[in-house]
Amino acid sequence: MIRSISFSLFYFLLIVFVVSSCTLDDEISTDPSYKLGFSTDTIMFDTVFTTLGSTTRFLKVYNRNDNRINITKIGLAGGSNSQFELNINGEPQSSVSNIELLKGDSLFVFIKVTVDPTNQNTPMVLTDSIIFSTNGNTQDVDLVAWGQDAYYYVGNKHIEGLSYPYSIVAGENENILWEDDKPHVVYGWAVVDSAGTLNIGPGTDIHFHQNSGLWVYRGGNIQVNGEKDSLVVFQGDRLEQEYQDLPGQWDRIWINEGSVDNVFDYAVIKNGFIGIHAETFVDDMGNTLVLKNTVVKNMTAFGLFSFAFRVKSVNSVYANCAAHAFLGVGGVFDFRHCTFANYWSGSIRQVQSFVLANTYEFGSGYIIQSNLADAYFGNCIVYGNLDDEFYFSKTNELDFNFKFDHCNLKTEMDISNTDLFVNCQKNSDPLFVDYTIDNYRVDTLSPVIDAGGLEVIDQSQIDIANDLDGNSRISDNGPDLGAYEFVPE
Repeated sequence: MIRSISFSLFYFLLIVFVVSSCTLDDEISTDPSYKLGFSTDTIMFDTVFTTLGSTTRFLKVYNRNDNRINITKIGLAGGSNSQFELNINGEPQSSVSNIELLKGDSLFVFIKVTVDPTNQNTPMVLTDSIIFSTNGNTQDVDLVAWGQDAYYYVGNKHIEGLSYPYSIVAGENENILWEDDKPHVVYGWAVVDSAGTLNIGPGTDIHFHQNSGLWVYRGGNIQVNGEKDSLVVFQGDRLEQEYQDLPGQWDRIWINEGSVDNVFDYAVIKNGFIGIHAETFVDDMGNTLVLKNTVVKNMTAFGLFSFAFRVKSVNSVYANCAAHAFLGVGGVFDFRHCTFANYWSGSIRQVQSFVLANTYEFGSGYIIQSNLADAYFGNCIVYGNLDDEFYFSKTNELDFNFKFDHCNLKTEMDISNTDLFVNCQKNSDPLFVDYTIDNYRVDTLSPVIDAGGLEVIDQSQIDIANDLDGNSRISDNGPDLGAYEFVPE
């Protein structure tokens, strides 16, 4: 009898356990800590399309939680206007609601995109995301596809300290040419490796996706060979009208010390975070960054940031940056007939446009220092919409050697020392034609007309007898200050 009762009790407890287990498995959990798992965080359609076509990728969605869950909604962030399409449970749709997923189960989501790469109104890179809502949580998976026929350089390697993946576009001992037959689009970081050379031909357009950039590593080399009527342009990959002058769309061009001079000629670098960031890593290899006939503008931080570097620049414009149009910390500089003009209007700018330093402290408390061996600025303009656009940041423990020769400076600083400030104008508005549209040519009554020194041109190692527009500086009473020579209508 006792044995029979024990046996019956055993089966009763077993049934209760099984029923309880089934109840737990079947119960839909509303626990906010429950989240979905995904086979990837980004779906990339990396086919370069040459004709109208489509391609399909898939995403696997996992329920790795202890109970069944209800996915409240799966949909495209772009909704019905998206160029991507979803297929969930065999149904093509832009969104679907209330999908239950058992514990340990998974779900396939198929994604399709159709593009016409010959349509120049299509963005270079198409982006969207799939949004998942579960138990009050919102998760997303990014979608990326190429929208036009172009050369695409997609980061596929990672390095500590670099937040986005990179790809090598010019390897060791490689000499690579980018030409203007198609645009070049960088997704991540494009790297010119040690002993590699990247040549960029006239008229070439280079587009960077958000947070992307170009890195010329130590010992690498870049030669940008634009022409007056065939500029090389570095900008973001959004081509819509509202993005034409929108800053902050990409990161920067980052250049380390090279085995030979890095050269930019007839280039436009615009709408990024930093235009050019030049710095030495270990030692000075004795070579120079040369910027000729180049415009750097619309940056959310700096136009040109140079640390312990050698920079030579002529006939160039550095304009409209949220912080400094020029930040030079240590090194050697030779700038002739350059215009530094800062009328930034995207936010309240509180720092000077032009900073020359042998020590500089960033807002985070990080300090960099280097000897300013020599800094020469001849026939240049430094102006903007602040009361003072000119600043020295220095320590007496390091060299700080400079000279401004026939320059127009907007500053509250004392410039009476004629050994350091030779025939310089102070706080005289250069009267730009229209700085609101980045026209930094000067008007008829400008004080900078014929105010330059002819010896600045004669002693230049680069021919600057003609200005950025190709007009002669030596055919009238004297050269004008800045990158442009005044030409009467």
